Amino acid sequence: MPPRTLEIDGSVVRGIPSLYAELNRVFMPDEEWTLGESLDALDDLLYGGFGVLRGAEPVRVVWRHADVARRALGVAATKEYYRAKLGRPEVYSQDAARRALEALDAGGGETYFELVLRVFGEHRNIEVVLD
Repeated sequence: MPPRTLEIDGSVVRGIPSLYAELNRVFMPDEEWTLGESLDALDDLLYGGFGVLRGAEPVRVVWRHADVARRALGVAATKEYYRAKLGRPEVYSQDAARRALEALDAGGGETYFELVLRVFGEHRNIEVVLD
């Protein structure tokens, strides 16, 4: 049996909040609560057990207009994400956020889009196709 296919619409992604709105639309349509704006929450979701994922069944995620999302979740959005972490030292590792910002400033490091893809990639039952 072929894996179930889900589609993310990258054309609606304008930043991190709209990414999670789209992820909630795709993965959480019948839940009474929504996924928070967190890579850890995304990781938890991808393990299954709530939303449309009910475990480790194979799933194909087609990310339409991925280029739009890639630009929206690029260096500027990623720097904003890490700067917000620096503003909450009681919650987030300041050293990790500073190192990530330094890497981005030096022309390296992962963008938020790449971080999201890495989280998806850690789930072997989920295939992501960028379209």
